[in-house]
Amino acid sequence: MKYSNKKLSIENIKVQSIAKKFGTPAYCYSYNQLKENINNFKRSFKSFSPLICFAIKSNTNVNLISEIRKLGLGADVVSMGELMKALKAGIKPNKIVFSGVGKTVEEIKYAINKKILLINAESKSEIFEIERIAKINKKSVNVGVRLNPNVDAKTLSQISTGKKENKFGVSEKDFLELVKYINKSKFVNLKCLSVHIGSQILDVKPYENMLKALDKIIKKTNHSFEYIDLGGGMGIDYRNNKKVLNLKKYSLSIKKFLKNNNSKIIFEPGRSIVGNTGILVSKVTYIKEGHKKNFIILDVAMNDLMRPALYNSIHRILPATKSRKISNKTYEFVGPICESTDKFLTIKNFQKLDEKDLIVICDVGAYGISLSSNYNVRPKPIEILIKNSKINVINKRQKLVDLI
Repeated sequence: MKYSNKKLSIENIKVQSIAKKFGTPAYCYSYNQLKENINNFKRSFKSFSPLICFAIKSNTNVNLISEIRKLGLGADVVSMGELMKALKAGIKPNKIVFSGVGKTVEEIKYAINKKILLINAESKSEIFEIERIAKINKKSVNVGVRLNPNVDAKTLSQISTGKKENKFGVSEKDFLELVKYINKSKFVNLKCLSVHIGSQILDVKPYENMLKALDKIIKKTNHSFEYIDLGGGMGIDYRNNKKVLNLKKYSLSIKKFLKNNNSKIIFEPGRSIVGNTGILVSKVTYIKEGHKKNFIILDVAMNDLMRPALYNSIHRILPATKSRKISNKTYEFVGPICESTDKFLTIKNFQKLDEKDLIVICDVGAYGISLSSNYNVRPKPIEILIKNSKINVINKRQKLVDLI
């Protein structure tokens, strides 16, 4: 994004033009930013050429996933629906891993029939279920076991997944027992050690602690893992303060780890691939004056972008047209839904806004549309991909008549 003649553009397309043609709210994604993110990720870890499996949960648009596939990525899925979307987008089964704590019998059967690379199991019961289904179908199934390394990612409690009090993975004791059990099985092949400690991680230290924990446990197993799945969790710069995860430093730590462990690395990035590719264009419906602040009531709501309400997360807001006039009131940007949590940002010294003005909510490419809902019977926004300065509608705006 950049301003040109005080007008905000995404890949040389003015926000005003998008709003005029397609209405608001509207999700817009930048293909150039997507490509840059993927190429940067590949460059950072090129010394050991990992299998990069895009976390479908972060953005479930099939057209966007198809573009990600063309740029060389596989898929990490956590449901049968996500697996179906990955396959529809053209991702080959041998580049798909299936994660998640609660896979149903139907989901396991489907994954086995599609011959995906790995089913990453997260409990003893799941391994027993996979083995039972494989035995009935007289098949041999490749699995990973997700370890809970009890490593604190120092991130939001709602997105921490690697501590012993979290529901994810198995303890070291259970992991060692499962390695012995699976090695005796005729129907389940232990191919992978899987781990994922959390999300929106900006410091390499938790990853270094994770690798140390893995190194110790692998030595205890006396098992040669074909794959080590390190998950994802790489954070992005939501606050525009230039604080980002040092991928090169993380890469050096992994290279050191691989000296003792001859395995293929798998990553499951989502946010770091699509997070900063997306903006959400919205219009000011009303400005409601208060005693100490003005409520900027938008036509976008928490059903369209859930992260601020769910995690109290920060997304920068920019005016579509720049002005030097600064408001002397604090602005609180809110939506029309009947919930006090339906708000996006409270900020001082924002430029003066008027009703019908356009604003842009930044960095919504990850967990924006995928967490959206029809709460208050509100249609989901249109989704647009801007590629080579051309606008491509990749998901039409929902219509009320279809909802009703």
